Order: sequence, then structure tokens, then C-alpha cells
Amino acid sequence: MSTVAPPSDLAIARAARLDPIETVAGVAGIPLERLEPYGRHVAKVHLAAEQDLAGLPRARYVVVTAITPTPLGEGKTTTAVGLAQGLSQLGHRATLALRQPSMGPTFGVKGGAAGAGFSQVLPMETLNLHLTGDFHAVTAAHNLLAAMLDSHLHHGNELDVDVRSISWRRVLDVNDRALRGIVEGLGARIDGVPRQSGFDITAASEVMAVLALSTSLADLRERLGRIVVGFTAGGRPVTAEDLRAAGAMAVILKDALMPNLLQTTENTPVLVHTGPFGNIATGNSSVVADRIGIHTGDFLLTEAGFGSDMGAERFVNLKCRVSGLAPDAAVLVATVRSLKAHSGRFSVAAGRPLPAEMLDEDPDAVRAGIANLRRHIEIVRGFGIPPVVAVNAFPTDHDSELAVIAQAAEQEGARVAVSTHVLDGGKGATDLAAVVARACDDAHALRPTYDLDAPLRRKIEAVATDVYGAEGVDFSDVATRDLARFEVLGYGAFPVVIAKTHLSISSDPTLRGDPRGWRMPVREVRVAAGAGYVYAISGEMRTMPGLPRHPAAASIDLDPDGNVVGLF
Repeated sequence: MSTVAPPSDLAIARAARLDPIETVAGVAGIPLERLEPYGRHVAKVHLAAEQDLAGLPRARYVVVTAITPTPLGEGKTTTAVGLAQGLSQLGHRATLALRQPSMGPTFGVKGGAAGAGFSQVLPMETLNLHLTGDFHAVTAAHNLLAAMLDSHLHHGNELDVDVRSISWRRVLDVNDRALRGIVEGLGARIDGVPRQSGFDITAASEVMAVLALSTSLADLRERLGRIVVGFTAGGRPVTAEDLRAAGAMAVILKDALMPNLLQTTENTPVLVHTGPFGNIATGNSSVVADRIGIHTGDFLLTEAGFGSDMGAERFVNLKCRVSGLAPDAAVLVATVRSLKAHSGRFSVAAGRPLPAEMLDEDPDAVRAGIANLRRHIEIVRGFGIPPVVAVNAFPTDHDSELAVIAQAAEQEGARVAVSTHVLDGGKGATDLAAVVARACDDAHALRPTYDLDAPLRRKIEAVATDVYGAEGVDFSDVATRDLARFEVLGYGAFPVVIAKTHLSISSDPTLRGDPRGWRMPVREVRVAAGAGYVYAISGEMRTMPGLPRHPAAASIDLDPDGNVVGLF
């Protein structure tokens, strides 16, 4: 493949010709009166657009997920962008629905998440920074509830909240390890009740998950009221409604519930909305964006975070149950480097270049890691969705290595295509687009992993064994008590989310490929009553990332003309 390096993402983004956002909306069939413009190239879409478009044909619905990624990511977002552009190149009307990037990773290790090369979402700087302020609204609504809880404690604790049971921390959209654990309320008596607490990153807020799953303003208001912040001394849940905070929270989030309309480097419409944490929450873009986008053309592509064991599992078992939509196909993004990493022969770390030997031609190393791809194909097929393997090709890949991936996918009965969208934009993704279009005609019927009326414990075991391939689940005594309590409190019909590492199909980040013979530990279980799920904690989950020694923020600045530099 070519070794010529493309211009930087920022240079490509600046050189792209952007259409007025009204033109982009016209391509998607969104009425102009449903737009709330934020400048020339960004707009919010009023929720009434869903009803306006309801009579139009339903688009083919495609979920874009991936095999187990390395810490560097495998280009799932940019592949989704390239695929949307490739479908447009073939004459189809395509719309893309993506999560909004968090500013934490943008200024931390990973950098921005607007795609790459000639397959980006634009305006790139706007998307990676404040966009229309949705993340700030989530931060404000979340922290308002925290402030009202602390005020309630200060003024006498009329609800009899057990301070030791409080689980509602504060959030901030910045990586800051120093805030993971804090003591608040220090100072004079008028400064509040001293207690231990901490901060999570905004993407980890339950309010973000609520925003992503809400179907209307009324649904948003109801879900906010159900949020549980702790329990009374007698074991009764204390909610945002009890604290009379939910109404004000809904007011703060009213505009944030409207999806944001942007475009790709080739002017394909993109709905960018919400950014729930992939490890502990749904890891999917919003329900309202998909319900609007499903009637905006021939194809709607939606992204599910991390691998199919993570985002796609939650897409099937949680998001689709809320949205009422079922996918026609699933795209599994794979890379040569990720499969080499799954061979166990190389060490890949965030913030560091790939080992030089990993770039050498080595089809045997790809073959040694191919079990991970095979397992993800099985997972997708287990959901009843036709799988398509999209090989996100890098200039350093070798034809012999790409051939190993294609052969393995075909042996598993999956469609496969190599895509060069980063270097070539939509033209580099036309083969993939054609394959995806054909896959949508394959027989499919969505199969959730469990029934909602099954006990919570059984649901967790089903995901662990049927999706992850575990031999079983080991529940701690605390987790067992929590599950029994949640059943009694009426949360037993909720779907489940398992908070685990994204670096392995298992719950152990060091296990590569397709781990077998392992058991999943569950140390505790929590309820996200507003979002409407119970989540089990398996392993150590960092809900507030830290900055590396050399964060991306150190390279970001303004040039003399006021342009952003260093953003990637």
C-alpha cells in the first residue's frame, strides 16, 4: 500500500468545502423550520422532526461496531464516516448518527474523535470542543442535583438520607485524576456536611445515559425524576424527584435533547448526539437521533462504542428495546494492528507509537490473533444480525496481512471488504458500501440475549456466558445482596449493563484473542434507575481518567490569526 502520509486531519478539515447547514438538512429531508442554527455549519434539530418524517420510507439501519480494540482505537468512527460517504458515492442517501466526543480524551491521550483523514465530521474543531453545549448542560444538571442533595443534608436531612449510601458524585468534562476522591463540606458549619465523595467525567454521568435513552421531553423529565442518589436509613431509594431537583434539571437539558446536525468532509449529513461512557453506560448515540435519522434517506448508520461485546451488546439489549428499531446489518471494524496485538506478541500502549516490529510484514502474527475476529463475528451473528467485516486499512499494512483477514471472515460466512477511506474518502469505501448494501438484504431477525422478565442474576450470567464466552459468573456477597434488594425494590425488569474493560472480550484486560476457561467476577451491582438499567461492576473501572505525562492539551494553541492549532 502507499506510504505517502496524508495531510493532517486539521489541514484536511480546513480545506474541505462545507455546505450551509440548511443544504445538509435538505439532503436529509429535514424541514428548515425544524432547524435551530448554531452558526453556518451546525444546527440543532427540533424533536418535532421525527413526526414530520414519520410518513417517509424507513432507511436500512446499520450498526457500526468493532473487534476488540487496542488502546489506540481502530478507527470505528472514521470507518462509519467513510461508509456513509461511500454509500453516497454509490448514489444512496445516507445519514450517520454518532456520539459526541468528550473533551477529556480530546485534551488527554486519545485526541479528538471526529474521524480521520478524508473521512471526518466537520466542523472538526467545533465537534471536538463545545459543539452546542450539550455536555455542559449535562454537567450543570448533574451537579445541580449534587448541590441540592448536599443542601438537603445541610438543612436537616428531612428525608433521612443515609450519608454512607450516597452514590451521586459530581462530574466534569476534563481528565483530572486528583478529583477521583475528595472530601467536601470542609470549613465552617455553614459550608456543608463533611463527607467523602469525588468526581467522574461527564460522559460517565447517569444524566448522559438518560439523555441518550430519552424518547421525548416528557420521557426525559420522568427519567430524571427516577434517578437514585442514595438510600434512607430504612433502605428506601432517595430520588431526584424526592429532592425536587428533576424539574430544574429538565429545564437545563431541554435544548440538549435536540440532536446536532453536522456534515462529513463530503457533505453527508451527520446527527451527533450524546456521549455515554462506553465502559459503564450504553456507549451508543441517542435514541432520538436514530428515530429522526431512520426516515432521512436510504441508509442510517449508527455507532456502538468499543467492540461488539460492549457497544453492540448494549445496542441490542438496551437501546433497540427503547427505540423500537432493529438493525438490518452490523459492520465489524477490524485492523491489521489490532489482530497482531491479539497474537500476544506485541505490547501496545496509549500515548506511545506502535512497536517498530509490529509494522513489518507478518501475516502469521495476524493469523495468530484472528480468533478475536472470529469471536466477534459469532457475537454479531448471535444477535441475529448479518455481519460485515470492514478492514480499516493503514498505509503500513501489507497485502498478505489483509488477505488473512479476508480469508478468515469468508470462512466464517461473513461478508468482508477492505476500505481506504482515510486516504481516499468515500471513493475508498465504495467496495465496503456495496457489501453493506447487499448484507442488508440477508435474512435477519434481532435476538436479544435475555428476556426482560428473567431475574437480574440470570441476565448478567447470560451476557457473560453467551456473549463474552465466560464459563460462569462469581458474584460477591455484596453483589448478591444488591441484586436481591433491587428485585424487591422493583428494578428486576430492567436490562443489565456489565461494566468491564474494553481491551478484552473477557473482564481481564490482559487476556487477548478469544479467551476461554475464565469466570467473570462481579464485585458490586448498582442501579441507574433514571436510565433504566442495572449495572454490574466487573474489575476496576476508572470513571475519571487522568492526563498522561504529555497530554494532547500541551500541543493545542491559537495561531496569530486566532485559528486552533495542534488539535487532532
